[in-house]
Amino acid sequence: MPLLFSYGTLRDPAVQKATFGRTLAGRADRLVGFRLEMLEIADAEVVALSGESHHPILVTGSPDDTVDGSVFELTDEELRRADEYEVDDYRRVEAALASGGVAWAYVAR
Repeated sequence: MPLLFSYGTLRDPAVQKATFGRTLAGRADRLVGFRLEMLEIADAEVVALSGESHHPILVTGSPDDTVDGSVFELTDEELRRADEYEVDDYRRVEAALASGGVAWAYVAR
């Protein structure tokens, strides 16, 4: 099953239920080599679902930078739904986890 690292609104149980039809069980981890900035969201549906007009977004940082978040196991269909949820300012990449291994993460385009 694909692993998804989430550091923002996809950790919200209400967003998970609306996006995946279920609440996800995850584990805490950190992403290495990135830092967070804030992005103003123009998509009214995403703002209504998350309740937030600004969402965090990962940008490339130094090798010492880390971002705290959660790792979720998703089905391929759920990963496709996550792609649909994220606005065009994000792209999905594989990124290194502090615990070892890699997970998909949404980063700045």
